[in-house]
Amino acid sequence: MEIQIRKFEEKDLPDAVAIWNQVVEDGVAFPQTEGLKLESGRTFFMEQSYTGIAVSQETGNPVGLYILHPNNVGRCGHICNASYAVDKNLRGHHIGEQLVQHCIDMAEQLGFRILQFNAVVRSNRAALALYRKLGFVQLGIIPGGFRLNDGSYEDIIPHYYLLGEEELWNHGENGQEPGSETGKTGNGC
Repeated sequence: MEIQIRKFEEKDLPDAVAIWNQVVEDGVAFPQTEGLKLESGRTFFMEQSYTGIAVSQETGNPVGLYILHPNNVGRCGHICNASYAVDKNLRGHHIGEQLVQHCIDMAEQLGFRILQFNAVVRSNRAALALYRKLGFVQLGIIPGGFRLNDGSYEDIIPHYYLLGEEELWNHGENGQEPGSETGKTGNGC
């Protein structure tokens, strides 16, 4: 499917809320348990560092979106986080892949250095395969970190992606992360 990805506009609000709420209602990807209303959606999408809307070239209608924002503050404010939603009737057409690639480019433009996903649900095989394909690094597994709609718990797998050029990264001596030689790497971010 041919799409264009552009910045969120007020006219996108009803479709953006509907697409977002589909993922919330599915209960297998987003941590939210309550859907957005028009007013709360307006605030939510406008407060992001960037909200990207995927629009069908054929119909002009929104078919997906992403939100991009800092994952933390202060000394960890260079790490961003994103969430992606694709219309449930159009999944499997590589819209999500285009959203992630656009998001990576936008995160770099906004000056972020790392894109981190905190809670990729283990059963979300499509997302896991896509992130692997695009070069994201898995950080490990958090057992039972996500509560499904039925009340059961599913493992989550955090990921990260280094943004920008490799020469921007200070990996310490011999390519090691600073502090790794002593085991003191910190844990706050």
